[in-house]
Amino acid sequence: MYYPEDLVEEIRQRNDIVDVISEHVKLKRSGNNHMGLCPFHNEKSPSFSVSGQKQMYHCFGCGVGGNVFTFVMEYENYSFVEALKYLAERAGIPLPEEEQNEEAKRKADLKTQLLEINRQAAKYFFYQLKSERGKIAYEYLTNRKLTDETIKMFGLGYSNKYSDDLYQYLKQMGYSDEILRQSGLVTFDEKKGAYDKFWNRVMYPIMDGNNRVIGFGGRVLGQGEPKYLNSPETLLFDKSRNLYGLNIAKTARKHNMLICEGYMDVIALHQAGFTNAVASLGTAFTGLQANLLKRYTDEVLLTYDSDGAGVKAALRAIPIMKEAGLRTKVINMRPYKDPDEFMKALGAEEFQKRIDEAQNSFYFEIEVLQKEYDLNDPEQKTKFFNEVAKKLLVFTEEIERNNYIEAIDRIYHMGFDNLRKLVNHYAATMVTTPTMIKKVQERSNNKRVTAQDSMRQASKLLLTWLIEDTRLFSKIKGIISEEDFDGELYQKVAGMLFQQYKEQGQVIPAKIINQFESKEEQNEVASLFSTTFQEEMSIMEKEKALNDLIYRIKKYSLDNRSRNVTDIAQMQSIIKAQADLQKLHISLADG
Repeated sequence: MYYPEDLVEEIRQRNDIVDVISEHVKLKRSGNNHMGLCPFHNEKSPSFSVSGQKQMYHCFGCGVGGNVFTFVMEYENYSFVEALKYLAERAGIPLPEEEQNEEAKRKADLKTQLLEINRQAAKYFFYQLKSERGKIAYEYLTNRKLTDETIKMFGLGYSNKYSDDLYQYLKQMGYSDEILRQSGLVTFDEKKGAYDKFWNRVMYPIMDGNNRVIGFGGRVLGQGEPKYLNSPETLLFDKSRNLYGLNIAKTARKHNMLICEGYMDVIALHQAGFTNAVASLGTAFTGLQANLLKRYTDEVLLTYDSDGAGVKAALRAIPIMKEAGLRTKVINMRPYKDPDEFMKALGAEEFQKRIDEAQNSFYFEIEVLQKEYDLNDPEQKTKFFNEVAKKLLVFTEEIERNNYIEAIDRIYHMGFDNLRKLVNHYAATMVTTPTMIKKVQERSNNKRVTAQDSMRQASKLLLTWLIEDTRLFSKIKGIISEEDFDGELYQKVAGMLFQQYKEQGQVIPAKIINQFESKEEQNEVASLFSTTFQEEMSIMEKEKALNDLIYRIKKYSLDNRSRNVTDIAQMQSIIKAQADLQKLHISLADG
């Protein structure tokens, strides 16, 4: 639903960001701001800054930032509308009822009903587990060393042996056959009639990031296939987009996530205190799941089964993790098959040691590759070296690649120069592919990128300075405009800032952040307003710094424009501006 900008702004103003964040993060005043430990990455020294004046936050460690809406969205994994409703309720502001077309209303109503059906089913399964009927399932869980507290935390349950038990229960609650079909909990057959999807199974409710039951997993008791069964795809449940245990793991606030294969692995790790464990849902790990993890961490530790299937799953997952920008390590659980077995045999302290010793994922890949070759056979050894060289091409930066060449040489004694020559040979043979040509072109543009990065840092500094001292708007008028900033986002933000000051005579950074939808853009916009600069300077020092800054930004802008101009009149205008720039002097002494 669209909410009026004035209403959104009122909700933002009525929720002071310092008060809201203080409910979740311990903050301490530091100068004009408040500082605390960042809730979005693991740190020992506070780098998380909250500004009451700007009504925004920024972490100088991991780069996240935004206004009060952004924080609630990031911390609670809410959509913008969910964050808006949460903050509106907190401030006691009523929201207008949502107006939807018939199709949207039908879909929203259906989703609400399906969530309620799943909630009722989870309650029913949990009740059955504690009943006489569920004794066999309860004994199965306690025999696997789960406590009542853990069983309750994960909402574990039991679907009993009657094949239409849940169906009859939900029908009594008034749900139609059509909506029960869409829930994925009931199957309809012309001969058999209606029967439960799950029966005689230990039940594992699957929750989304907001603790809503979206599906179920069930493990058969006794003989039966399949051993594990998941809900089918529904309006609520897409197994490629969700992770089991994420609703709890996202609040662990640890610097990494443990990725498991099974429900019991996650539960066993959580019970042992490793509350940052999640699992994929009976399917190969996907890019969507990797991107979901990227919201909460930059590093993942794979705890996949140590058997052949687990190793293959890890090898498939590693490049997906890398593509999403996640650092990946692999935990060695041998001689045990999975985290559940390991925990029962050796306990939490030994598992923590395995975490501390987790293997770099590239070393793991090479180690697995090496098992395919007999290194005592010269021919096999040569083939292995060639395959290693090809794998090293994944590292496009020369320094990083050389570091890995050096590390692999220490392990397998290939000879640094020999291996580097081999890598360069394969790089040369691959340079004709479109991907490699693009990478070569990118490297050739490094100098320009460096200059651009330097200029964008200068732009951030000027934008921050304009917010801190609005007198500068009048002093740079006619000299600097939004077109002088490099990059589309910088120009857009600068334009909003200039317009805001022109219309209101003040600037409200948090209001500008509202204009950007994605969290990534909000983080970047917040960073534009959070650059640090030396405040304890004399007027003369500040004046010199400001003139240098304006000169650099304007010169870079004029130089860029001159390279693309073909009109003589425009070129003359640029030449005059460049001449005027040499005489630039902005005074701060007159206030």
